[in-house]
Amino acid sequence: MSNTPPPSQLCLLSDLPLREVGDKVRFLGCVASYSTDSATLALEHQHQQPQDSLAVRALVDVRLVLGRLGSDQTRIGEWVNVIGYITAVAPLPLPTAASKGSDRGHVNISMIRIQALLVWSAGPLDVQRYNSSVAALGSEQSSPSGGDVASDALLHAAGR
Repeated sequence: MSNTPPPSQLCLLSDLPLREVGDKVRFLGCVASYSTDSATLALEHQHQQPQDSLAVRALVDVRLVLGRLGSDQTRIGEWVNVIGYITAVAPLPLPTAASKGSDRGHVNISMIRIQALLVWSAGPLDVQRYNSSVAALGSEQSSPSGGDVASDALLHAAGR
């Protein structure tokens, strides 16, 4: 029996609602807001969302990492990487017959709460390439050698 913590699961922010409470995840998001009162980063990833779809917002509790958190990781518009545990998943709203036609252009938001273990700046990043790399690595992530391939592809997408 191993006493090591479980590895994080690399996923897109938009896939967080598909995960369960207690899952350890790694994802990329753009800072939409930061509350100093609650030490909560609100992260979004609008680059892959069509106009009338479900948007996902990750509310990241950064109290455990406040000592290492810099202004570059809380500035609105900055891209950051997060490793943490999902603490709550708001249920996905179900479309109704009335809302399908009347709410044209309206975006529903699914809220996911994360307890951050690590937060770091993404630096220069090609977001489209990152999305493609993570999506392509979905099945490889679970294989023993998938982690090295995933790291290489993500570093390449980040322009490093």
